[in-house]
This record gives sequence, structure tokens and C-alpha cells, in this order.
Amino acid sequence: MPPRSSRPVDKLDDDDYPAYTMGRAAEMLGTAPAFLRSLGEHRLITPLRSEGGHRRYSRYQLRIAARARELVDGGTPIEAACRIIILEDQLEEAQRINEELRTCGATS
Repeated sequence: MPPRSSRPVDKLDDDDYPAYTMGRAAEMLGTAPAFLRSLGEHRLITPLRSEGGHRRYSRYQLRIAARARELVDGGTPIEAACRIIILEDQLEEAQRINEELRTCGATS
């Protein structure tokens, strides 16, 4: 058996692979498909489309949608929830970059 690192990555192991239909994604989140469409309208997540034009969601997108649902269930308007999640993502990215720069600065 070849080492794991040389094995091709299975699509279902890929966090960005659009494996879930809208119905299945809504079921997993315990919400209506309209909620997922609304997240798309607010440009929080953009599902890929199958050849037949059906929306498909990745695990990464489902995590974002779950965070949005958490905020909305807590009383946050959907527009604000989407903005909060975008800002949280930007902050996380900035912190990652700062840590990389600190690490590079410490080694030079």
C-alpha cells in the first residue's frame, strides 16, 4: 500500500468539493432551502451549479451557513449576520498573515 501522502485526495475529503444538494444541505442545517438561497443573495456563500443548474454546497460552505444560522437564530438580522461572518473571516486572515510575518521576522 502506498504512503497516504502519495494517494490522490478523494473528492469527499476535500472541504471545498460541492458534494451536497440544496435539500440535503438544508436538512443538515435544520433550515429551509430558502435560508440557503438568502445567504447566496447576500453573497455570503455562492454554491456551485451542477450541469442541470442545481445548487451544490461544500462542507466549508455548510460551516459558514451554520454560523449564519446561529447568528440569525440569536436575533441578528440576516444582512448583519452575513457582514459579521465576512468580517470574522477577514480578521482571521489578517491574524494569520501577521503570525506569518512575525515568524519570518524572527527567523531573519
